[in-house]
Amino acid sequence: MTHTAFATTHTLSGMCCLVSGQVAFAGSGPGDPGLLTLKVLQALQEAEIILYDRLVSAEVLALAGPEALLENVGKEGFGPQMSQDEICERMIAHALRGKKVLRLKSGDPTIYGRLDEELTACEEAGIAYQIMPGITAASASVASIGQSLTQRGRNTSVRFLTGHDMKGFADHDWAALARPGEVAAIYMGKKSARFVQGRLIMHGADRFTPVTVIENASRADERVLETTLDRLPADLADADLSGPALTFLGLAPRQSRAALADLNMELA
Repeated sequence: MTHTAFATTHTLSGMCCLVSGQVAFAGSGPGDPGLLTLKVLQALQEAEIILYDRLVSAEVLALAGPEALLENVGKEGFGPQMSQDEICERMIAHALRGKKVLRLKSGDPTIYGRLDEELTACEEAGIAYQIMPGITAASASVASIGQSLTQRGRNTSVRFLTGHDMKGFADHDWAALARPGEVAAIYMGKKSARFVQGRLIMHGADRFTPVTVIENASRADERVLETTLDRLPADLADADLSGPALTFLGLAPRQSRAALADLNMELA
């Protein structure tokens, strides 16, 4: 029986969702604990070892079982980080000791979560695993601005991009992204804003293309920056966003949602 079949059978039988000596890769969502799946919540409460990323919120971690050992194995783009090899070594070591291991990633583990490298480490060590999806930042962010990722007559596809990769700034099909009506969700895009702006304008993008940056989507300290491609780097610098942020190319907040946000700020 494969690891996937085993995990599915195990869960459907009504038993606990974690297995001793195995690893569960789970998505903690964008930060609001109310957006956790029931399965991930159950895993948090059953896990003996939780290896969590930097962007997993304190509110989510607070739901861990009282006996769980929490280990911060987070990375920060262009900043301090634990090596991927060390993360894999810790994860495998705990599983080989027969622990119920939860590898907790922010958002969804299958989207820019370095998941494949950790799955490979499990396979090479003969460790079975399962994957528990979570709500990705793009879904939480687009909900925050009252929009949809796709819209009939506007865009029939949406691109998930990363602002940088291991070698620096990521490259993409800029000519396609520069076309009118394109929508893209850019992860880890704050530091690469000027690079992205330059590439898009170079390939013919309208300088007044709407751009929205959502910081700490779904959390109590969420902030929304509405701007244009032309003003993106300058407005980001003025806003001084310090938390995790997702950038939407081609989307502005729905007018009714923007008006409500302004009213709430006036009343605060």
